[in-house]
Amino acid sequence: MSKINETIINAGEPTIASNRTRKIMISAGEASGDLHAANLIKALRKLVPDIEVTGMGGDKLREVGAQLQVDCAEMAVVGIVEVLVNLRRILRNLNKLRDELRNNPPDLLILVDYQEFNFKLARTAKECGIKVLFYISPQVWAWRPHRVHKIGKLIDMMAVLFPFEETFYKKANVPVRFVGNPLVDEARPNASREQTLQQHGLNNEQQVLGLFPGSRRNEIKRILPIQLKAAEILKQKHPELQFILPIASTIQEDEINLYLQQHPALTVHAVRDNVYNVMQACDAIITASGTATLEIALMGIPNVITYEISPISYFILKRLVTIENIGLVNIVAEKSIVKEFIQYEATPENIARETDRLLTDEDYRNTMIAEMNQVRAKLGKEGGSNNVAQLAYEML
Repeated sequence: MSKINETIINAGEPTIASNRTRKIMISAGEASGDLHAANLIKALRKLVPDIEVTGMGGDKLREVGAQLQVDCAEMAVVGIVEVLVNLRRILRNLNKLRDELRNNPPDLLILVDYQEFNFKLARTAKECGIKVLFYISPQVWAWRPHRVHKIGKLIDMMAVLFPFEETFYKKANVPVRFVGNPLVDEARPNASREQTLQQHGLNNEQQVLGLFPGSRRNEIKRILPIQLKAAEILKQKHPELQFILPIASTIQEDEINLYLQQHPALTVHAVRDNVYNVMQACDAIITASGTATLEIALMGIPNVITYEISPISYFILKRLVTIENIGLVNIVAEKSIVKEFIQYEATPENIARETDRLLTDEDYRNTMIAEMNQVRAKLGKEGGSNNVAQLAYEML
């Protein structure tokens, strides 16, 4: 009998005892993972109301009652060099969570994305006999696919967001379940476009361009200056163009203002708001690569993808990645529907040129919107968070 079938059969009937509180440790290393983890816990509490949640995350997990040992704002770095620079802090937090696993073992460890760090936690959990659910698959199908067999030894179940991922893991005999993408439920505004514009002092009669530099500090450092220079070019061509920038929960306002102050002629409305309200208010968006590319696609907003990491990290990763595109929207579409300007191509001039076309070429905009609607269809039905919560319940 396969490992996945054993898991499902053994968990077929509710087995949660009422005489003790069940404990989950959850590990989410950045803003998007924090959101998905919080929605998972919110759904799981409907099945197990008194569940205790510890681990690593941010404000969203705290809002649903998690007692966190590590704040993910300290951990949001990407790139080989960037990780090395922050290695001491990362290892300190890793050891803190490892000690928690050993000294206060949970009934289940749920790992949300953030693969390299979380696989180390998974190894410790397996040594302690703790079940491991990995939610949001690492993109091993994009680079170093041979690692899939090692992953299978570290986890009890992989919960994936895309149908093609389920096929990939099944071929490697890794326990897997396609739970659907939670963004299908989450990517919705809670205010009208007019309300959002009015709230942030923007004119409903003028075009709005969104600047989305990412949720990690090193992304802000490398990507925001490029986006701001592109915005200056666009402002010269379109004097009435307005700019809005949502601040991720893992970033402080002072960190954003440091860069905005370097462009005094450019008015950028940096806001703390429901990010989907901000997306809806935009006519086009310049975005860092990441989960945001899929969220923006689900909202149907024309956009351009930009990304830059350290030259050494890029040199190494360029030789490991086996897929053509890095934007999730293009990966799901299985073709390039949104332009990507990566590393040396991520110049203000290139980005401004593409954004200008998004703002002025109606046919081009409509074609991209139609392609993004196809991406939405590929992501399946609603209920992703409920599905993964049900899976966690079964594993308990």
